[in-house]
Amino acid sequence: MAYPVSVTVEPRIANRNRLTTAFRIILAIPHFILVGGLGFSVLSRGSRTSFGGETGILGAIAILLAIVSWFTIVIAGNHVSGIRQFTLFFLRWRGRALAYLMLLEDQYPPFGDLAYPVAVSVVDPAGPRRRLSVFLRILLVIPNLIVFGFVVAAWMVTTVFAWFTIVIAGSYPAALYHFSAGALRWSIRLEAYLLLLVDDYPPFSLG
Repeated sequence: MAYPVSVTVEPRIANRNRLTTAFRIILAIPHFILVGGLGFSVLSRGSRTSFGGETGILGAIAILLAIVSWFTIVIAGNHVSGIRQFTLFFLRWRGRALAYLMLLEDQYPPFGDLAYPVAVSVVDPAGPRRRLSVFLRILLVIPNLIVFGFVVAAWMVTTVFAWFTIVIAGSYPAALYHFSAGALRWSIRLEAYLLLLVDDYPPFSLG
């Protein structure tokens, strides 16, 4: 069965925009401020644990709403519709922004929920929510976070290498591109799980 969170990426390997790639970090700053950069921050034992980046202004709101949702789901089995819609909005925007920042696309991502070559979709949980899974979510996700930390490290290294190849040769090495796209999928699935959008455990997979 397919995982309920999917990320589709329209490949952009050849004929890349060298100029916007050269200044990608600067161009991505507005999105970084709003939805964060590479990585995800969670609350753990009263302190913040960061895996490679920040979540931005909207991400901070999404984390606070996830804390509220933790109580509503554990106590009443209910994920408030308005909170869920905001979180989905944030996650879709974040997926587009990360794809741009990590050089998967050259088209500038929209500010909001508009069409883009990278799309994130989430299937609502079928049936009652798994309250025990939600109650223990922070503990359950630790192994995945640890492994993903190594993926992030590799992702950053390959992206730096890809930056040079795009600026010099105008293309993104295909093998590295597919790895980066897989890392993006892993990241979004993990964040959807942490933000309580789904109950299925995210796979240890780039696919």
